[in-house]
Amino acid sequence: MSSFDLTLLYLLAAVIGVVVCRSLKLPPMLGYLSAGVLIGPHALALAQNSEAIRHLGEFGVVFLMFVIGLEFSLPKLRAMRKHVFGLGLLQVLLTMTLATAGALLIASQLPPAWRLGWQTALALSGALTMSSTAIVVKLMAERLELESEHGKRVMGVLLFQDLAVVPLLVLIPALGAPPEALAKAIGFATVKAILLIGVLLYGGPRIMRWWLTLVARRRSEELFILNVLLITLGLAWLTELAGLSLALGAFIAGMLVSETEYKHQVETDIRPFHDVLLGLFFITVGMSLDWHIVVDRWALVGVLLLIPLAFKLVLVTVLARVLGATSGVSLRTGLYLAQAGEFGFVLLTLAQERSLLPPWLANPVLASMVLSMLATPFIVMYTNAIVRKLVASDWLQQSLQMTSIARKTINTAKHVIICGYGRCGQNLARILEREGIPYMALDPDRVRQAAAAGDSVVFGDAARLQALMAAGLARASAVVVTYLDVPGAMKVLANTRAHAPQVPVIVRTQDDHDLEKLQAAGATEVVPEAIEGSLMLASHALALVGVPMRRVIRVVQDQRDARYNLLRGYFHGADDDNADELDHERLNTFTLTPGARAVGQTLARMALETLGVRVAGLRRHDGQPQDPTDDTVLTDGDTLVLSGKPAALAVAIERLQKG
Repeated sequence: MSSFDLTLLYLLAAVIGVVVCRSLKLPPMLGYLSAGVLIGPHALALAQNSEAIRHLGEFGVVFLMFVIGLEFSLPKLRAMRKHVFGLGLLQVLLTMTLATAGALLIASQLPPAWRLGWQTALALSGALTMSSTAIVVKLMAERLELESEHGKRVMGVLLFQDLAVVPLLVLIPALGAPPEALAKAIGFATVKAILLIGVLLYGGPRIMRWWLTLVARRRSEELFILNVLLITLGLAWLTELAGLSLALGAFIAGMLVSETEYKHQVETDIRPFHDVLLGLFFITVGMSLDWHIVVDRWALVGVLLLIPLAFKLVLVTVLARVLGATSGVSLRTGLYLAQAGEFGFVLLTLAQERSLLPPWLANPVLASMVLSMLATPFIVMYTNAIVRKLVASDWLQQSLQMTSIARKTINTAKHVIICGYGRCGQNLARILEREGIPYMALDPDRVRQAAAAGDSVVFGDAARLQALMAAGLARASAVVVTYLDVPGAMKVLANTRAHAPQVPVIVRTQDDHDLEKLQAAGATEVVPEAIEGSLMLASHALALVGVPMRRVIRVVQDQRDARYNLLRGYFHGADDDNADELDHERLNTFTLTPGARAVGQTLARMALETLGVRVAGLRRHDGQPQDPTDDTVLTDGDTLVLSGKPAALAVAIERLQKG
């Protein structure tokens, strides 16, 4: 196959894999792995694991490490230090120590041809230590568990694992040196890494800030993106030139950029390259998996799958329990971190390049890691059932939590249940308190400080029916969802509609993208921040230019009464974060030219609504605005303001112009 054929095949496989995984609500990484397995030389043999594609995959790892460095934050580390440098540090150290010792002990009982050196055992233990940040964080975010007790511990461990990758990227290449020169190689690599990192971190931030400011002043988006690519790949090349890994240089580049005010802009610019190239990396990982060897050695693959899963599960659970977590929280933390991770593949690839991994072991280890990641969504899905089965006290603890909520609301009626107690929830609570209206706030994170200040807030996940019922859902006068999470809001709406349909629910959203979906789910009112913000800006502007306040209030209220008719879409530009999202409604203008098919026709005759497009406004050829109706006859020079999704708008404009 030609290079073009290969590229097309990889893109097709990636698209199909991601679409299937999105449909099944699975992380896209699993789609890339599965696609690689299917098209690889050991399955359908549609493509060979070519050197060129492997190089593209390496770029994916480079950008992955750059993003990890970009997200590195000392304040975040300090805030999570208990879990990062407590549970995270112990998990990495004990996993590597015990796994290395266990591998050497088992290998000593094998025939000489099958025995492993301590270098191989150490490299394998480093890969085993890692868990999948991409899969676990996505699943926890969907389940609203990032701020739960086990969620905080899981995030702390994942953060320390990301940090632990850096010394492992230095250590593993050095382990490939001949035995007589091993100590010298490790020492030399360590000194080089310390010197290089020290020099870059000492003078790097000032130079990076100066350079990015210089580039930003040119006000060229292309130049800025090219500059980010140059910095990322340039520092990666520099560390490889020093005998270290490409990934280490990319991580340092990310750390340097994170200390500048351009961090968020860089994050946005680099994301497409990172996602596409990382997808190629996982496709190449899947392609390298030989299913014939897996089938022939299924027992070995099973052992390599089950023993690491059970080992990490038990170790993390015990460590979390020793460090003060309850039995249920400890077991949940262990279940979420038992699988292999994307950095495990990176370290495994590095070990293979340095001939640290014997060929007979490489494919079974790779297969076990892929299978453990494929199993992760299902393990997480059944975590609650597993915990209830194995931890008898977990049910009691949850019951006590619900009892605590119910005790505080037992004598309360006609109150407002506030879901989420962030800034928005706290402002709402203060207004309700000032008006003498009782409320009960449910929040999994800010309970201790808020309760100590006398606020009526309890620990609870508002998306769970038990928490809502304990908070007195049936007796409440209203429920207000204050956090910006549509899946979580949908759960609250479903529970409220099923068990207290008479209670109105107000939902806060970022924009109007999910307005119809939330209303269909039972939301009494949806408050999009972007639209409300634009209305407030308009009211202040009108007041400042001398429009009477009574008229300002009426204009704003008319807009609200019309359900934000003209504001439901907006004209997209280069400064919109979601301008490239094809499923967002937007506004577009179209001026009828002489000879256009729509000239002389009524709006009803053009039937734009059948395409999913509505006419939000009309300006006549003489510049006068007019409210569009079905009977409005269009004339040459009229400008229509159309609202709809990009694909539908394109078809509508085609119909207006050519029929």
